[in-house]
Amino acid sequence: MKVLVIGSGGREHTLVWKISQSKRVDNIFCAPGNAGTAGLAENVNIKADDIQGLKKFALEKKIDLTVVGPEIPLVAGIVDEFEKEGLKIFGPTKAAAMLEGSKVFSKEFMLKHNIPTASAKIFDDEKAAIKYIQEKNGFVVVKADGLAAGKGVIVCKDIEEAEEAIHRIMVKKEFGESGKRVIVEDCLDGEEASILAFTDGETIVPMASSQDHKRVFDNDMGPNTGGMGAYSPAPVVTEELFNKIDKEILKPTISGMKKDGVPYKGVLYVGVMVTKEGPKALEFNARFGDPETQAILPRMKSDLTEIMMAVVEGKLNKVKIDWDSRAAVCVVMASGGYPGSYEKGKEIKGLAKASKLPDTIVFQAGTKKGDGKIVTAGGRVLGVTALGDSIKDAIDNTYKAIKLIDFNGAHHRKDIGQKALK
Repeated sequence: MKVLVIGSGGREHTLVWKISQSKRVDNIFCAPGNAGTAGLAENVNIKADDIQGLKKFALEKKIDLTVVGPEIPLVAGIVDEFEKEGLKIFGPTKAAAMLEGSKVFSKEFMLKHNIPTASAKIFDDEKAAIKYIQEKNGFVVVKADGLAAGKGVIVCKDIEEAEEAIHRIMVKKEFGESGKRVIVEDCLDGEEASILAFTDGETIVPMASSQDHKRVFDNDMGPNTGGMGAYSPAPVVTEELFNKIDKEILKPTISGMKKDGVPYKGVLYVGVMVTKEGPKALEFNARFGDPETQAILPRMKSDLTEIMMAVVEGKLNKVKIDWDSRAAVCVVMASGGYPGSYEKGKEIKGLAKASKLPDTIVFQAGTKKGDGKIVTAGGRVLGVTALGDSIKDAIDNTYKAIKLIDFNGAHHRKDIGQKALK
């Protein structure tokens, strides 16, 4: 088999790494890839949002399966374009990807299909949004409607913060057209978990649970990022809770999409808040989470390629996934200044040393090769992942590897996984 993975981040390096273990796969291409994917696949200089260029490449190379990493090409309709040409591609159609592409769409969908979620109001007028915020005393979550690279959700503690959030999104247009409309929703109290599941539109096969850490600094302080680390499994997701999530969120979502004439295939990611009243859906993503993928896939013992082919071919009911009983922890090493502005081109030292540690994988994200060295090329640079018999062991193993890696201005959180220990 020839497989094409689309994207250039840590998630895509993890997908390439996992796919490379399949006996069915002879060649892997990654477009555009990074310095990490270059060791396992042939990097192709086509951007992830260049749908026509990617389609042309897949046809020329007779690609057997294309796997879409990031959300932008999914929301732009890459799956529809590939399927028109008879190409097999893993991911939801343009219409189905609206679950992630528009927070307004997904909130209205949840309310329509009685999926437990925070109550919310939708605004396209700044003044009306601010009036509502004042009624709520500012203890709200403000969300830009469209895609914002994981940064368009602002949790506010008071009226001043909430008004500033509205101003940033709707007036300053920090997230461009994504901020034309906003959702202002009640702040839910509880602990978050990430639930990812494979689905072919009928069958749902969940993955191991995980938990992401969004804020840039320790103790969940500072601005939201694309994710600073993750661990799997998430102890907060007990078997009883998981069954509730499956029954009240996953199944109604997939059956609701089908009822609405928009069958959903690929990975469905649900951000769940575990509240006193039970699990509530915070958001949907239409693809593998990043960095959750770096903590989940190292625990998967089954052949990922076979699972994805079963999704594409509508045969997921024949699949069972085997999981490693050990825990995995991923800590993101980011450029100084991220998620704000940061410098690129810093040499990364110690990668080979860290990768030699047992049960440790260093997934590369914002990296590239320059003058025979690997240098930084993005905000989130590396996802350092290790397995351990317990979450504590996995944490210790991950931070042991981090001590061996260095680049100028490197920043990482020192508390990833601590919630699980509590």
